[in-house]
Amino acid sequence: MKEGSRGSAYFTITFGLSLNPQSRILNPQLDTIFIREMRAEAWIGIYEWEKLKPQTLEFELEIGLDTHQAGETDNIRHTVDYGKVVERLRADLKETHFKLLEALAEHIAKVLLQDFRAQWVKISIAKIAHIRGVKQVGVTIFRQRATDGAAGA
Repeated sequence: MKEGSRGSAYFTITFGLSLNPQSRILNPQLDTIFIREMRAEAWIGIYEWEKLKPQTLEFELEIGLDTHQAGETDNIRHTVDYGKVVERLRADLKETHFKLLEALAEHIAKVLLQDFRAQWVKISIAKIAHIRGVKQVGVTIFRQRATDGAAGA
């Protein structure tokens, strides 16, 4: 939006619309469950010094699905229980060593798509203060359920 001769102001309004990961267009048919600023310890890395102790990671998760029935029934069985998502991810991080953030993100995407009935997911994972002078480094991926109902990219 441009404001007269005083300068320009730009903004985006999404009105709760979900991002379709494949086409990168807004999809008004799905809602979003989100988990923001989740921190967890993980054994991750390729360098020897990274293998000496777990690192703190920060997660941002967006889980696309239709929550209409949950809103109508007020029943947790009709949506994603974000408490169970966090519990599952923390358990997986304790059991598995990942070399790359990309591999961890793919693992989380598969869990959410297969075990939590997500239609699409957006996952961001960051290592905190991993490089001197850099607050965070990380990766963001988009994945969606395959059209035949199976999970996939």
